[in-house]
Amino acid sequence: MKLSRRTFIASAALVPVACGVPLSYERGTPVAQPKPLPAVRPPEVGQEWSYIKRNVFDGKNLGLVTERIASVGSTIVVERTDENGGKLANEVQGPWGMVITDPHWSRVINFNPAIPLWPQELSASWNKQVSTKYKLARYPDASYGWQLYMSAHGWEQVNVPAGSFLTLRYQNLINYESDDDNKVNCIRKETIWFAPSVGRWVARESSGSYMIQGQLGMPNLEDSLQWQLTSYK
Repeated sequence: MKLSRRTFIASAALVPVACGVPLSYERGTPVAQPKPLPAVRPPEVGQEWSYIKRNVFDGKNLGLVTERIASVGSTIVVERTDENGGKLANEVQGPWGMVITDPHWSRVINFNPAIPLWPQELSASWNKQVSTKYKLARYPDASYGWQLYMSAHGWEQVNVPAGSFLTLRYQNLINYESDDDNKVNCIRKETIWFAPSVGRWVARESSGSYMIQGQLGMPNLEDSLQWQLTSYK
């Protein structure tokens, strides 16, 4: 897990090229970096965002997820429900913009220490590499390495079902240790459009890959998913 920044970025960047999978499906219109830089909307109880979730490969609609701030204190708890009102796992931040519990992957992940959810400076040139440990929510006794390289790539005006938003587009490249000892070279990639005025992302795409011990040839692909904001308050 202790990769140099150059080695980590290079190894992660090779995966989408080899698999023929682009890093981004969403398209925004590039715009100049705003001056002064906008402030991020602060969290308040009752703020809410709804997202349509799709499988990128077949276009299948995977449902609507609504995320609502339930409490603001030393941590910020974001409650999540599906389109039928069924309860999903919560997201926990602390402080705002630093995620402790992330439910957006196939399994709920708890980070220690917390890691950034969006660039800590809303500049098109910002980047940072972060190393942390994570635990799976149902298996608290084991921890694994998680290395994140987050880099901003410019301001864009992007259109989603909820409207048109000024966003900072950034990418996450993640190298992580799997709880399955047979899985190696585990890489995840995200492209995210973060709207400061909304206090959250308005579009997000993720994909991943891994190899099996002793496997030759192309990596195994995880689902490629897309979320778009449909409404917020």
